[in-house]
Amino acid sequence: MATKAFAIIAGVGPGTGASIARRFAKAYSVVVLARNPANFEPLVQEINAAGGQAFGISTDLSDTASVKSAFDKISQQYSGIPLAAAVFNPSGGFIRKPFLELTEEEFSQAFDNQGLGGFNFSKGALPLLLQAKGLPHPPTLIFTGATASLKGSANFAAFAAGKFALRALAQSLAREYGPKGVHVSHVIIDGVIDIPRTKAWTFEHEDAKLDPEAIAESYWHLHTQPRTTFGFELDLRPYVEKW
Repeated sequence: MATKAFAIIAGVGPGTGASIARRFAKAYSVVVLARNPANFEPLVQEINAAGGQAFGISTDLSDTASVKSAFDKISQQYSGIPLAAAVFNPSGGFIRKPFLELTEEEFSQAFDNQGLGGFNFSKGALPLLLQAKGLPHPPTLIFTGATASLKGSANFAAFAAGKFALRALAQSLAREYGPKGVHVSHVIIDGVIDIPRTKAWTFEHEDAKLDPEAIAESYWHLHTQPRTTFGFELDLRPYVEKW
């Protein structure tokens, strides 16, 4: 495959994940991961039709065997090509209900989607990032967080537990792998993102939703930071968002 480097975007749908993939596809071949192929197939076709390179793999990030299979395919497809960036961006695990109505299955599902999913993805991506040489920017691992990464709000016990775990994982990996040259970052998305699912949602202010294209540019900025200026955590929110 004629490419100098590639990026992996995990958790790709029609919203933020797609915007991140499009941004990184300007510089790299991109691998997009999602459980349902219908979530990434239109994006893969779009990127390839525009002259980029994209490759999609159906992957359940909470399933260790599924993630291992995906990375086996990636290693075959991109043998000898360095991994420039890996982004963990699944939206699953968002459960909102009173704690006493929460089932063990729901709690485990939310945790597995974020905490275990981040663990599985990192296990596959980090060995490739550590091997990456000769790149214009440091190899980068980015995790998408949320308001729940910092605040366990009422009725969000399951989602907050998963996002807290993901942030803790990101902190630990940043401290372990930053000195080895891998830039590990965690991005807190605080607010409603302007994606197809939220188009009909209305707010008093026209700027109340985050622009997914702007989020993608922020991820690219993190990726291009030099080794002398690694940023670990970035907060993104509309200027009218209360926090």
